[in-house]
Amino acid sequence: MSEIIKMTDIFDTKISCKKCGKEMEKVKVNMKGFGIRAVRCRGCKEEIVHPSDIHALEQFKDLKGKNFHVKMRVVGNSHAISIPKEIVNFINEMHRDMQSEMDMVRLQFDDFNRLSVHFDEHNDWGDRDR
Repeated sequence: MSEIIKMTDIFDTKISCKKCGKEMEKVKVNMKGFGIRAVRCRGCKEEIVHPSDIHALEQFKDLKGKNFHVKMRVVGNSHAISIPKEIVNFINEMHRDMQSEMDMVRLQFDDFNRLSVHFDEHNDWGDRDR
């Protein structure tokens, strides 16, 4: 049986700024709509972004705008589409980082030929996107 190795996240340790030597604090920075984990120097304001969050942002760039052709199926009185595995894996990874579970999605009829699927971590599904 193989042993599971759990690594400690380097961002869970105290990090000193290499420019001025002051302790850095954990922050969230907004990059292209993502809340990216980072540390910021309390003195000179230098920031270091978490490498796995940069990796997730690169994955998002690769998926964004990519066209997927999927089948629509009849399930009971409803119709269903399959969401490609690479999208579901990305969404699950992002929710895992946010330590939330995704068990519901919000479907919105945007226009005559357009539906949107929202993978929200919030349960208050009001009209906040309008």
